[in-house]
Amino acid sequence: MDNINDILEFAINREQEAADFYADLAERARFESLKEVLKQFEQEELGHKKKLQEISTGAQGVPSLTQIEDLKIADYTVPVQLQDNMSYQDILIVAMKREKAAYRLYNDLADRTTDAEVKKIFLVLAQEEAKHKLRFETEYDSEIMSEN
Repeated sequence: MDNINDILEFAINREQEAADFYADLAERARFESLKEVLKQFEQEELGHKKKLQEISTGAQGVPSLTQIEDLKIADYTVPVQLQDNMSYQDILIVAMKREKAAYRLYNDLADRTTDAEVKKIFLVLAQEEAKHKLRFETEYDSEIMSEN
């Protein structure tokens, strides 16, 4: 996958899948406050999709890379299966692990290309996923770990 347009189309589709995923989780959530948080995540993913669409049309350039903190909470949580009426903790675990997998995918794709521009796009996409994961890990740290 070394064609920039193919990469962006792939990423745009992934962002739509993520938005759909969070919309589905919102439907499964028991508490209205959690539903609202998940709907915000859905809107964020749609915002990322729009940004990628703007990059693909040339309306926006590729952002620069920055280092994103990794709390590594996702590394130490037990995987959770999707089900109805999930707890807030379980939803955060599912979301963290999903974002971690997306981050690894984009980094792996960056490692496999020799085209510098394509590599940068993959690394920027990985960075966006790292930001998502950090947000969930921060929420988990403040809401779940602080209770224990």
